[in-house]
Amino acid sequence: MSGGHRAPTLREIAERAGVHVSTASRVLRQPEPADGWSASAQRVREVARELGYHPNLWAASLRTRKTTTLGVVMTRLTDGVVATTYQGIEEAATRAGYSVLLSSPPDDPDAQRRAIELVVGRQVDGLLLGGLHAPGHAFIESLSIGDVPLLTVTRHGDADLPFVGGDDRHGGRLAARHLLDRGFDDLAVIAGPAHATTARDRLTGFCAELADAGVNLPSERIVTSTFEVAGGIEAGHRLLGDGHRPRAIFTVSDTIAVGVLGVARDLGLRVPDDLALVGYNDIPIVAQLPVPLTTVRSPAHQIGETATRRLLDLVEGREVETARLPVELIPRATA
Repeated sequence: MSGGHRAPTLREIAERAGVHVSTASRVLRQPEPADGWSASAQRVREVARELGYHPNLWAASLRTRKTTTLGVVMTRLTDGVVATTYQGIEEAATRAGYSVLLSSPPDDPDAQRRAIELVVGRQVDGLLLGGLHAPGHAFIESLSIGDVPLLTVTRHGDADLPFVGGDDRHGGRLAARHLLDRGFDDLAVIAGPAHATTARDRLTGFCAELADAGVNLPSERIVTSTFEVAGGIEAGHRLLGDGHRPRAIFTVSDTIAVGVLGVARDLGLRVPDDLALVGYNDIPIVAQLPVPLTTVRSPAHQIGETATRRLLDLVEGREVETARLPVELIPRATA
């Protein structure tokens, strides 16, 4: 390091990189441009790393009134899909020169409110909220967060806020069309919790595709559940435990589908011969099951990255629009 243990100055970095000191300052305080760093900017950053330069974030925050910290409140972080979304958030924030302050409260509005107000109290520049309960409008209005920019991720509620998630209604339609194309019309849905717009949108899309095809889905064939394996087991017993079981089931998460597969096994049902099954999310394990699961793939990592980029646009005062990212059906052996 230059000067023993002394931190290098911007002027020293600029001289070694062969640029003006103002150029070095700009490069070292700004996030990576969308089209990447120029050759001179890359040289500045390389020299800064070689010399052990670390920006004084505290001094910068006093000048700009920004902390270069984003708050993230996401429920169910132990869920693989949520964790992958958060990974995308953190990676995009890091690339932009921001740190992340994370809280993962229980999936309960009161717990979420406490977490949000705690995170915002740490002077974050913007807030990403995952796990919003529908309808959401009254909840958002009740928050004491001042003018902190807010964007919802994965779940949107009915609040008038920018949102980034997967195109879940289209995903529900894809699942229904896949089953219909394979000749199944005796169908059921395990629909997840009513407060989650991810579950609600997938159900809405599924039912809309059936209605367009003139296929009826009786109300008793729509069963609510949690998102967990245990929810799939409980709902699976309700649908498969008597002689009037459906020929095919759509579950709004893969973890629910794993529970249903366990119930089918215990009942001696063969998949897909006796029961066809379509899940949602394409978590890594489902391709490795004894009967690999047909599912709808949602781009969890990309959702996280996109949400972060759009929140940073809000932080900079730019308007952003809601983004519903494309999903795709992944056909395997269960349907």
